[in-house]
This record gives sequence, C-alpha cells and structure tokens, in this order.
Amino acid sequence: MRRQFFVLSLMALLPLPAAAHHPMDGAMPQTLWQGFASGIGHPVIGLDHLAFLVAAGVLAAALPRSSALRVLASFLIASMAGVALHLAGIGLGPTEALVAASILIAGLALLMTRRVSAGALLAGFALAGLFHGHAFAEAVIGAEATPILAYLAGLAVIQVALMLGAMALAQQAIRARWLRPAMGAAASFAGLGFLAVALVA
Repeated sequence: MRRQFFVLSLMALLPLPAAAHHPMDGAMPQTLWQGFASGIGHPVIGLDHLAFLVAAGVLAAALPRSSALRVLASFLIASMAGVALHLAGIGLGPTEALVAASILIAGLALLMTRRVSAGALLAGFALAGLFHGHAFAEAVIGAEATPILAYLAGLAVIQVALMLGAMALAQQAIRARWLRPAMGAAASFAGLGFLAVALVA
C-alpha cells in the first residue's frame, strides 16, 4: 500500500511538461472513438489534472461516503460545465494558472492537521472543476458534435475512476499517518511548479 501511494505521489511531483494535454498529438478528434480515447487520455497525460484528481480523492477519503461522493460529483459536474463554457466562447481568465492554483490549494489542504469540512470541499471542488473543464475543452474546440460528446463521456469515466481509485486506496490506508502529509507535500510542490510554468508561458 505504501508503494502504491509512493507512485501516486511521484506522479504529482512531475510538473513538466504541463502542456502535454493531448493524447492525439494535438490533432482534433474526428470520430466517436477518437473523441472517447482523447477524453480518457487527457486527464492522465495532463499531469496537472492528474495531480489534482489524485489529491481530490485523498481529501474526499476523510469524509463519510455519502459526503465524499457528493464532493467528487461536484467536481465532475463543474468540469463538464467548464467544458461547455469554453465551447460557448466564454472565458474564465488565466485557466492554466488557476488549474495550478487548485493543485496547490488541494496540497495545502492535505497538509492541514484539521480536516476540511464537506461544505468547503464541495464549494472548492466545484470551483476547481470549472477551471479544469475549461482547460479540457481545448482538445475539442471546433470538433463535430459526436466526437465532443464521446470526449465528454471519456472525461467523465476517467475522472470518476481516478478520484474513486485514489479515495479507495486512501481509505484502505487510513491508519498510514504519512499518507496525507506525503500527498499534501507532493501536490503542493506540483502546484507551485505548474503555477510557475503557467505564469512564465
């Protein structure tokens, strides 16, 4: 179990290259399958998104199951809304910097000795979801409806899998007192790295 979370922590410690977000080498998805594959790959190849999703799952693990699921659902729903806003041409400011800031904040929350409330996490995850979703939309700007819908389906599947997977592993390792500070330090470091990259880009 320690080894599994050590690997997850290492993934969150890799802030470069933050812009490697496109599973298809930047090509726009043209088919249903390409859209779905791109949606599955985007949050994994985009290490900033991956770092947040893992940290979110670990944060949610400290909550009762029903509250944890609501908190994670708030991120998922907001990320879909963020995609829709971008596709509609509505900007949300310096998205990459805000995505990086969300990772840093999640890391700092993990480092806190006092657990963050479900209400605060729900609001924070929803806000973060808008920015992550807005960034996700870059891969399908200008695509047809079918690959876009498939892309959204892929995004939903992989985000749910990553967050629930991290939450389940964290719940199994609940007695491992090193887990939260280790993940908190990793996410904080990653957030600072991604933020530095976003600000100088």
